[in-house]
Amino acid sequence: MIEAGIWNPRSALASQGISVADARYNAFEVPLLERALQKSEGRLSKDGALVVRTGKFTGRSPKDKHIVREPSSEADIWWEGNNDMSPDAFERLKADVFGYLADKSVEVQDLVCGADPAHAVNVRLVAEYSWHALFLRHLLRRPDPDTLAAYAPEYTIVNVPGFRADPGRHGCRSETVVAISFDQRLVLIGGTEYSGENKKAAFTILNHTYPGRGILPMHCSANHAIGDADDVAIFFGLSGTGKTTLSADATRMLIGDDEHGWSDDGVFNFEGGCYAKTIRLSEKSEPDIWAATHSFSTVLENVALDEETRALDLDDESLTENTRAAYPLTVLRNAAPGSRGGQPRNVFLLTCDTFGVTPPISRLSPEQARTCFLLGFTSKVAGTERGVTSPSPTFSTCFGAPFLTRRPEVYAGLFEQRLKESGARVWLVNTGWTGGGYGKGRRMPIEATRALLNAALTGELDGVSYRVDPVWGTQVPTDAAADARPFLEPAATWADPAEFADAAALLMRKIEEQLSLQGIENNLGGKQEQGPLQAASAELV
Repeated sequence: MIEAGIWNPRSALASQGISVADARYNAFEVPLLERALQKSEGRLSKDGALVVRTGKFTGRSPKDKHIVREPSSEADIWWEGNNDMSPDAFERLKADVFGYLADKSVEVQDLVCGADPAHAVNVRLVAEYSWHALFLRHLLRRPDPDTLAAYAPEYTIVNVPGFRADPGRHGCRSETVVAISFDQRLVLIGGTEYSGENKKAAFTILNHTYPGRGILPMHCSANHAIGDADDVAIFFGLSGTGKTTLSADATRMLIGDDEHGWSDDGVFNFEGGCYAKTIRLSEKSEPDIWAATHSFSTVLENVALDEETRALDLDDESLTENTRAAYPLTVLRNAAPGSRGGQPRNVFLLTCDTFGVTPPISRLSPEQARTCFLLGFTSKVAGTERGVTSPSPTFSTCFGAPFLTRRPEVYAGLFEQRLKESGARVWLVNTGWTGGGYGKGRRMPIEATRALLNAALTGELDGVSYRVDPVWGTQVPTDAAADARPFLEPAATWADPAEFADAAALLMRKIEEQLSLQGIENNLGGKQEQGPLQAASAELV
């Protein structure tokens, strides 16, 4: 086996039972970009970004994700929300993946999850594709090169897109597989080129690890006021509901756009980069993300490229709605130093309501906040998961059901504790539809949402009167800035009051059904019968 780069010989691939033709350790961005182009893994845009195609998989495959049933972790896993795999099947899968790698050239990236050094977790990527290595190097945290000679991975992700799993032999669902062994601290990914699986595998690892340390892992973005790292805001939400866009605010410092921890010391980013949706990206509305998308070595997934000029066409959705840009935080003008902040003062739960009946913003009591957090009402946005081709209403508990390993009550208990200790205000924000549901209404204007967020962050909404929303039971401000005022009363935005009433009644029934299904105390309205907690990511139909 030929090895090159900077690495710890005591933690070489051979020490993990992995033998390959050659391995390059910890290549920097330019060599990774160069190798990806040499291997025809992508093409260069006129700005120097790497444009790649991810084949038939343009989103995650959550149904193909498995956790191994092992004595060390079995009692802690939320099996209603996770597919299992037997230890024997995992061993066969591991042997076949390692055998597949025997004659391959791989990239090895030794990276870190967690901006708080006290809680950082070392995660190694072994990648068949050079562009996957570049992607995760952008997305996770890059240790100082001087420390790599002593680096020891705590978890390892092995990603082999060219490998095809055998469901009968490997105990999985299809040729695509994501299998996690917490006992061996090993993640095996095969049969998909979509790089988001790498990032979410790392997130799943921390979702499992951190609750035992008293840290709440969160599927959220976060920022803080310029000059005041203690004025932190966090934005929970599924992919595509606005986390990246709304946290990229020129008047505030970005802590991170997707995954964070909330500890006794405050909020810290898991990552060192951003993974932003680019479809119909506007330089005027989102200048920082637009600039990052047009930056050297940024990885662009499934973005259209002019064949002659190599200019990007961000409006082209012919391959997928889920076009993405992966870039390091260092390309942003307002990235918070150290990717950390204090205790949050404001928490925003982002719901993309396809029914079009949820107010653009409303204030929640602590009890309502726990209920809404466990309920996780929102929508899957087109392309973010395999098979999702249009906005799809869903309940995703804790706003991150696909990435939870422990039972939802564990995360909800930590959420409730952190809210109590910090005194943070909690807001429900609709980034979905107004004036009608999906297909009739339109998306909430980003200008209106930003105006309401700013009013909440600056305390302007403290001085207005409120009404109780009939669907959610939350408090809705009766006045706001001119950009947002027309949207404060959802019923008034609909042309037909009867259609609004029908949509509102349908959503209320779905909420009540889900509360009963999950056994959640109904702090939004009337009490529901308590029942056993079941899979909390059930689709709305």
